[in-house]
Amino acid sequence: MMPALDLWLIGNCQVSALIDRAGAMVWACVPRVDGDPLFSALLGRGQREGSEARGIWSIELEGCASVRQAYRRNTPILVSTFDDGAGNAMEVIDFCPRRQRLDRVYRPTAFARIVRPLAGAPRIRVRLRPTFDYGAAQAARTFGSNHIRYVLDDASYRLTTDAPVSFIGEELAFRLERPLHFFLGPDESFAGSISSGLEEMLEDTASEWQLWARGLATPPDWQDAVIRAAISLKLCQHEETGAIVAAITTSIPEHEGSERNWDYRYCWIRDAYYTVQALNRLGALDVLEGYLGFLRNVVNVAGGGHVQPLYSVLGEPRVAERVAAGLSGYRGIGPVRVGNQAHEQVQNDVYGQIVLSNVQAFFDSRLLRMSGLADFQALERVGERAWEVHDQPDAGLWEFRTISAVHTYSAAMCWAACDRLARAAEVLGLTPRRDLWVERARHIRTMIEQGAWRAEAGTMSATITGDQLDASLIQLLDLRFFAPADERFQGTLRAVEAALRRGPYMLRYATEDDFGIPRTAFNFCTFWLIEALHIMGRQQEARALFEEMLSRRTAAGLLSEDIDPESGELWGNYPQTYSLAGLINCALLLSRPWSAVR
Repeated sequence: MMPALDLWLIGNCQVSALIDRAGAMVWACVPRVDGDPLFSALLGRGQREGSEARGIWSIELEGCASVRQAYRRNTPILVSTFDDGAGNAMEVIDFCPRRQRLDRVYRPTAFARIVRPLAGAPRIRVRLRPTFDYGAAQAARTFGSNHIRYVLDDASYRLTTDAPVSFIGEELAFRLERPLHFFLGPDESFAGSISSGLEEMLEDTASEWQLWARGLATPPDWQDAVIRAAISLKLCQHEETGAIVAAITTSIPEHEGSERNWDYRYCWIRDAYYTVQALNRLGALDVLEGYLGFLRNVVNVAGGGHVQPLYSVLGEPRVAERVAAGLSGYRGIGPVRVGNQAHEQVQNDVYGQIVLSNVQAFFDSRLLRMSGLADFQALERVGERAWEVHDQPDAGLWEFRTISAVHTYSAAMCWAACDRLARAAEVLGLTPRRDLWVERARHIRTMIEQGAWRAEAGTMSATITGDQLDASLIQLLDLRFFAPADERFQGTLRAVEAALRRGPYMLRYATEDDFGIPRTAFNFCTFWLIEALHIMGRQQEARALFEEMLSRRTAAGLLSEDIDPESGELWGNYPQTYSLAGLINCALLLSRPWSAVR
């Protein structure tokens, strides 16, 4: 079967996994999202079944005719129902345990599966074949009376189960006559009864997520889509440090043969800003508070100097890029990359995104930790850097590897850093500092307005020295750099739409870069267009485009980074935080108010 991005996400903010439409776990990294894949079949050699399968955990019903899948309401707990069409049926419940214990969140590096017979006398087969060294090696095994130990290169994991261990080890089919429980986690004894323990974890995990979802300020329209996107965004946060990764996967190509296969399992300052912006609008302040802690550490280490575009989830600056030879790639389309060379790039928009992420803490009385003078002084060091580099060339938000220019979006983010610092200084009563940042913001605005405006074309340019167009120019509206009524923005929107729109979808840009001309549309840019159309009074069109994007979600309610404008097929890493943030932003903007339905 051809691999597809029709995958279901489970997780607990420490580890996560992707499960395919056959109910097999095909991607899961340990001990955290940017670690070595324990299950790597998503990027393997096309073998997911039979004796050649590896990097997979499947629980199969003999003679299976259909599989139905759905999440338990408002949770990332997946229920897969298998039926053989002859009166035999079973269900598999997949989750990563998460619950409160001793005033702490228990989120082990573990995956839990519960198998229950539903009808007849189903026969099942379990194939559990972990890999390590990015698919290059399969784990060795040792057996106990109620467990199997999987030995990796530098760690071991233990499957504790009340299923017959020999049947699991030999991958033999057997009758499912009672519920069976599987807990794959650290190589240590499972405390207590595996059956009652996992059943209790399941209910506690469901309650934990449902209580979190209850606190979301969702719109009345598209509520289920928004809740699913919000839960999935939270799963992209490494809760221990507060870092937010751009996606759960690495190296899903932007299109076939593109060579645009990138590792997104790291914390991009830009992506995280858009994620917390969307979740803030839903009132999910726990994600913001965790991320601000991560940012304070990043800024502290930077010492007021250069901030990288991305960091590991532990805040490590080096995420050296290499090719993993043990994996052939999604659908055999390599290379599979580990790490990301973009950590070496200069991307000057990061300073604005740090300030924009932090500035809410000076105004929002709901936060457990509001920002004060010391935080402002630390943030000013970031602002100083934005002031220093606002007119300097960089790789831009699209991370060009061999192209450098003064990008309008980057300069506008530096303007936003100065503008928002002035607002923070004002609320703190620091009048001289406010005046300084107001003047600096004014200076940068003048530079952008004079340097990027192309009067003859009636549009802003994506760079100060060129005439390129890219979708990031739409963000001048969201940043409040331009008002909707400003003719310069209206002209820019018309030009960008004419150049980059492909049916309902938006490209990032249509000019040649390091890898040629992009062929797929960038989902987040389509959501930017939807926001702009709505604000400009084209509400009916905006709503139609939004419904189109909702129709392109996977069965799990998720989106990847890119979409083929002709076929509608999803490409790029999955699930993509950018895309889910865009979905939330547009739903909030386009929905009716609660007063219309109460």
